[in-house]
Amino acid sequence: MARRGSRVQTDDEDVELNMTPMLDVVFILLIFFIVTAVFVKEPGVDVFRPDVNQSEQMKPTLLVAVTSADEIWINRNVYEITQVRGVLEQLLSENPRAEAMIQGDQDAPIGTVLDIQEILTELGVEEINISEES
Repeated sequence: MARRGSRVQTDDEDVELNMTPMLDVVFILLIFFIVTAVFVKEPGVDVFRPDVNQSEQMKPTLLVAVTSADEIWINRNVYEITQVRGVLEQLLSENPRAEAMIQGDQDAPIGTVLDIQEILTELGVEEINISEES
Protein backbone atom coordinates (compact mmCIF):
# COMPACT_ATOMS: atom_id res chain seq x y z
CA MET A 1 0.00 0.00 0.00
CA ALA A 2 1.38 3.30 -1.03
CA ARG A 3 1.58 5.93 1.53
CA ARG A 4 -0.10 9.18 0.74
CA GLY A 5 1.64 12.49 1.13
CA SER A 6 0.83 14.68 4.08
CA ARG A 7 -2.12 16.98 3.76
CA VAL A 8 -0.08 19.86 5.12
CA GLN A 9 2.31 21.15 2.57
CA THR A 10 5.55 22.52 3.85
CA ASP A 11 7.80 24.74 1.87
CA ASP A 12 11.48 24.69 2.33
CA GLU A 13 11.47 28.48 2.78
CA ASP A 14 11.88 29.91 6.27
CA VAL A 15 9.10 32.15 7.53
CA GLU A 16 10.31 35.56 8.73
CA LEU A 17 8.44 37.94 11.01
CA ASN A 18 8.19 41.48 9.67
CA MET A 19 9.23 43.82 12.54
CA THR A 20 8.71 47.11 10.70
CA PRO A 21 5.14 47.81 11.91
CA MET A 22 6.11 47.08 15.50
CA LEU A 23 9.09 49.44 15.30
CA ASP A 24 6.83 52.14 13.85
CA VAL A 25 4.48 51.81 16.81
CA VAL A 26 7.38 51.93 19.30
CA PHE A 27 8.78 55.10 17.72
CA ILE A 28 5.36 56.77 17.68
CA LEU A 29 4.93 55.97 21.40
CA LEU A 30 8.41 57.29 22.14
CA ILE A 31 7.67 60.55 20.34
CA PHE A 32 4.34 60.84 22.17
CA PHE A 33 5.97 60.48 25.59
CA ILE A 34 8.74 62.94 24.76
CA VAL A 35 6.30 65.56 23.51
CA THR A 36 3.95 65.23 26.48
CA ALA A 37 6.70 65.16 29.11
CA VAL A 38 6.72 68.05 31.57
CA PHE A 39 10.15 69.50 32.11
CA VAL A 40 10.89 70.83 35.57
CA LYS A 41 12.51 74.23 35.81
CA GLU A 42 15.09 74.65 38.54
CA PRO A 43 16.72 77.86 39.69
CA GLY A 44 20.17 76.26 40.05
CA VAL A 45 20.60 76.49 43.82
CA ASP A 46 18.91 74.87 46.79
CA VAL A 47 17.47 77.34 49.27
CA PHE A 48 16.30 76.63 52.80
CA ARG A 49 12.81 78.07 53.08
CA PRO A 50 10.87 78.65 56.28
CA ASP A 51 8.29 76.04 57.29
CA VAL A 52 4.78 77.18 56.34
CA ASN A 53 1.70 75.20 55.27
CA GLN A 54 0.82 75.57 51.62
CA SER A 55 -2.28 73.87 50.30
CA GLU A 56 -2.02 74.02 46.53
CA GLN A 57 0.72 72.78 44.21
CA MET A 58 2.10 75.31 41.71
CA LYS A 59 4.03 74.81 38.49
CA PRO A 60 5.62 78.15 37.58
CA THR A 61 7.14 78.84 34.18
CA LEU A 62 9.52 81.44 35.60
CA LEU A 63 11.52 80.58 38.72
CA VAL A 64 13.73 83.00 40.67
CA ALA A 65 15.68 82.03 43.81
CA VAL A 66 17.25 84.32 46.39
CA THR A 67 19.89 82.86 48.72
CA SER A 68 20.91 83.96 52.19
CA ALA A 69 24.05 85.48 50.64
CA ASP A 70 21.78 87.83 48.60
CA GLU A 71 22.50 85.97 45.33
CA ILE A 72 19.75 85.94 42.71
CA TRP A 73 19.55 82.73 40.68
CA ILE A 74 17.60 82.47 37.41
CA ASN A 75 18.04 79.49 35.06
CA ARG A 76 21.10 78.21 36.92
CA ASN A 77 22.93 81.54 36.65
CA VAL A 78 23.68 84.16 39.30
CA TYR A 79 22.66 87.77 38.55
CA GLU A 80 22.94 91.12 40.28
CA ILE A 81 19.73 93.00 41.06
CA THR A 82 20.59 95.47 38.26
CA GLN A 83 20.68 92.64 35.70
CA VAL A 84 17.44 90.96 36.77
CA ARG A 85 15.10 93.24 34.78
CA GLY A 86 16.88 92.50 31.48
CA VAL A 87 16.93 88.76 32.10
CA LEU A 88 13.26 88.69 33.07
CA GLU A 89 12.30 90.80 30.03
CA GLN A 90 14.08 88.29 27.78
CA LEU A 91 12.32 85.34 29.44
CA LEU A 92 8.96 87.10 29.21
CA SER A 93 9.47 87.78 25.51
CA GLU A 94 9.68 83.99 25.04
CA ASN A 95 6.58 83.37 27.18
CA PRO A 96 4.40 86.47 27.69
CA ARG A 97 1.84 84.67 29.89
CA ALA A 98 4.42 83.31 32.31
CA GLU A 99 3.64 82.53 35.94
CA ALA A 100 6.46 83.48 38.28
CA MET A 101 7.59 82.05 41.58
CA ILE A 102 10.19 83.58 43.87
CA GLN A 103 11.95 81.14 46.18
CA GLY A 104 13.54 82.90 49.10
CA ASP A 105 15.93 81.34 51.57
CA GLN A 106 14.78 81.77 55.17
CA ASP A 107 17.74 84.08 55.77
CA ALA A 108 17.43 85.94 52.44
CA PRO A 109 17.04 89.72 52.59
CA ILE A 110 13.34 90.49 52.26
CA GLY A 111 14.20 93.69 50.38
CA THR A 112 15.70 91.70 47.51
CA VAL A 113 12.67 89.42 47.31
CA LEU A 114 10.33 92.42 47.26
CA ASP A 115 12.47 94.18 44.63
CA ILE A 116 12.17 91.13 42.37
CA GLN A 117 8.42 91.01 42.99
CA GLU A 118 8.17 94.70 42.05
CA ILE A 119 10.16 94.13 38.84
CA LEU A 120 7.86 91.25 37.87
CA THR A 121 4.79 93.39 38.57
CA GLU A 122 6.16 96.24 36.45
CA LEU A 123 6.84 93.80 33.59
CA GLY A 124 3.19 92.74 33.64
CA VAL A 125 3.41 89.29 35.18
CA GLU A 126 -0.05 88.62 36.57
CA GLU A 127 0.64 85.49 38.64
CA ILE A 128 3.51 86.01 41.11
CA ASN A 129 3.96 83.67 44.07
CA ILE A 130 6.52 83.59 46.82
CA SER A 131 7.42 80.02 47.69
CA GLU A 132 6.79 79.05 51.27
CA GLU A 133 7.27 75.30 51.23
CA SER A 134 10.49 73.51 51.93
